[in-house]
Amino acid sequence: MKMPDLPLDGGCRCGKVRFRISAPPLMAMACHCTGCQRMTASAFSTTVMVPADGFAVTAGEPVIGGLHGEQSHHHHCDWCKSWLYTTFDMPFVNVRATMLDDATWFAPYIESYTSEALPWARTGAAHSFPQFPAREEYGPLMAEFARQR
Repeated sequence: MKMPDLPLDGGCRCGKVRFRISAPPLMAMACHCTGCQRMTASAFSTTVMVPADGFAVTAGEPVIGGLHGEQSHHHHCDWCKSWLYTTFDMPFVNVRATMLDDATWFAPYIESYTSEALPWARTGAAHSFPQFPAREEYGPLMAEFARQR
């Protein structure tokens, strides 16, 4: 399904935290790692990777939960505990696709950590990786994804 026009709005389950995506996504992904399985209480997490300057929190104050590392941070609503997005020491934000007001267009283009996937969990992604793709693979994958949008 075709991505709707920008901006894309979303928020947590209770509505206290809201955000907006104003730049075209760089990638659509699913991660099957056991950490994402536990964070989502599901088979995988969904991600819309967007440029950091194309993402803004428009209401509420997210808190850090889940992963508290120096390089990546999971942002949650303090009230309902929804996992909204992840920031890194890189110029992009990984937004949980299911937190968008309309996620019906979302389909993973790549899936990572298939080595930890539950045997029945399939996404139909065009590219699958046993762990994360190598850094040098992201550029070509993002270019390919942009052509597919």
